[in-house]
Amino acid sequence: MNISGVIFEALESLNANKMRSALTIIGVVIGVGAVIAMLSLGEGVQASISGQISDIGSNLLFVFSGNEDEEVRNVTPLKEADVAALNDPFNAPSVQTAVASIGGRVEASYGGESSSVSMTGTTASYASVRDIELEEGEFLTDDHQLGVASVAVIGPDVADKLFGRRDGVVGETIRLAGQPLRVIGLTEAKGGSATGSEDNVVFVPLASARTRLVSRSIVGEVDTIYVQAVDADSVTAASQEVTELLRSRHRLQPGAADDFTIFSQDSIASMAESITNVLIIFLGGVAGISLLVGGIGIMNIMLVSVTERTREIGLRKALGARKSHILTQFLTESALLSLIGGLLGVLLGWGLSKVVSIIAIQSGTDITPVFTIGTVLLATLFSAAVGIFFGIYPANRAASLEPVEALRHE
Repeated sequence: MNISGVIFEALESLNANKMRSALTIIGVVIGVGAVIAMLSLGEGVQASISGQISDIGSNLLFVFSGNEDEEVRNVTPLKEADVAALNDPFNAPSVQTAVASIGGRVEASYGGESSSVSMTGTTASYASVRDIELEEGEFLTDDHQLGVASVAVIGPDVADKLFGRRDGVVGETIRLAGQPLRVIGLTEAKGGSATGSEDNVVFVPLASARTRLVSRSIVGEVDTIYVQAVDADSVTAASQEVTELLRSRHRLQPGAADDFTIFSQDSIASMAESITNVLIIFLGGVAGISLLVGGIGIMNIMLVSVTERTREIGLRKALGARKSHILTQFLTESALLSLIGGLLGVLLGWGLSKVVSIIAIQSGTDITPVFTIGTVLLATLFSAAVGIFFGIYPANRAASLEPVEALRHE
């Protein structure tokens, strides 16, 4: 059997019913386009989240009070003394730096403008641990902490909302929860991250935040301790050292559950990846339904074609065409319908994902679609498989017609 002849004949048959073939192909185009768009956008979201997690710092551990996995009574809060102990190389040789922070939402104002911002009270080491770069000015220093200085470092979103500009803000005085603070620095834009936006934040000395802005029931209590390991290979060892030191300082009995929780960047990344993988599978499945609908359309149109060409089939069989020849002919037609739709669907999916990306960027969410050869091949080959699968029944029905009965068909 001449394969090129079969394909040419199938194209002629499809061309004889242009409108019907075009409408059938559109169903496949929409299905494949939806699959491509959903998968590429899902991969883009995953890549974006991974990038944001890596931007929050390197080799980091996050320590919080309490344990969500275990019911713990009489939780000992984290304190500045715990941070000092962690910074002692004799206690935790795998820890490079530990830094404390407290915070909350407060009202920032300047002139007649005001905005709700995230306030973080911390120390000078925070900038290096969290990879914070400055657009202008300086970050908090040890002198600011010792002097309980009324100073602040603001993010670019805060500058936009309060001043309407990002240049020349150093030296201005803002009010945070009614307290006047002199702006000494402006951070570079980082966008959103897994721990919130660092563009809509105000950093103040930990001592100043404790005495003027937020209150804690226990002296020296902190909300979070950021621990930076000496290198990537030491993160596990650092986590173990932090656990042992805090258990000792909190006087936890052997076998008792931790009254604190430690997260690493890897665990946060794995959690985010698991969530986005579920999202990608769900979106791909929903989009795949539309592709199956397109396959049903192919089956329907091929059944109509078999009915219309019954006499043609009978004539071919009478002239010696075998059952396999008829079966191959109709399968080729259904596969071509699906394959053409798949190729056009790839272009549609690319266009849809680009449009969604542009809309997301304009709304403040940076999503870059990720197109891979695997995704394109998967969608294209799956569309061809759908065409063949839904074309089997019509093709078999055509091939099983008796020549005499087919020739007598009106």
